[in-house]
Amino acid sequence: GNMLIKLYNETPAHRDNMIKLVNEGFYKDQLFHRVIKDFMIQGGDPHSTGAEKGQRLGSGGPGYTVPAEFNTELIHKKGALAAARTGDAVNPEQASSGSQFYLVQGRVLTPEEINILSQRGRASFTEESSMVYTSLGGTPHLDGTYTVFGEVVEGLEVLDSIAARQVDAYNRPLEDVIYSISLIK
Repeated sequence: GNMLIKLYNETPAHRDNMIKLVNEGFYKDQLFHRVIKDFMIQGGDPHSTGAEKGQRLGSGGPGYTVPAEFNTELIHKKGALAAARTGDAVNPEQASSGSQFYLVQGRVLTPEEINILSQRGRASFTEESSMVYTSLGGTPHLDGTYTVFGEVVEGLEVLDSIAARQVDAYNRPLEDVIYSISLIK
């Protein structure tokens, strides 16, 4: 199926980088190489194009990172497009991968879960974000640590379908999920 994704102007470096890579054909025939139900689906590894079944993926990129562009108003709601990155131990600036991204599936949280996350300091919620997370769902514990730079505006059912795929021990779908990204202006 198709997903229509809107890129945010509030994160211009990430937006412009995605547009540049799409225009270069970077995302042609890649795989969603990491899929975790009720969490997210991840793509953007150039090594995934034509990868052998069972090949471990997730380390490829264009050879650069993008500085983080955190914005408290851009949250990890269901359908959010965010930049993957290496962990804090090797990446204290929390710079984003130059190409790897994920689409949030997440899950709907209860008001009690929102309260617990707030009390433990795992997430900060506004009244609006609390309503989003308790109605649409998402992954609020990632807010403020990964750059959100767009969202799915059509095709959430496609995201759900991909997230439901059976995966191997490395969370790679057993049946390849191939995608290509193109721009609509």
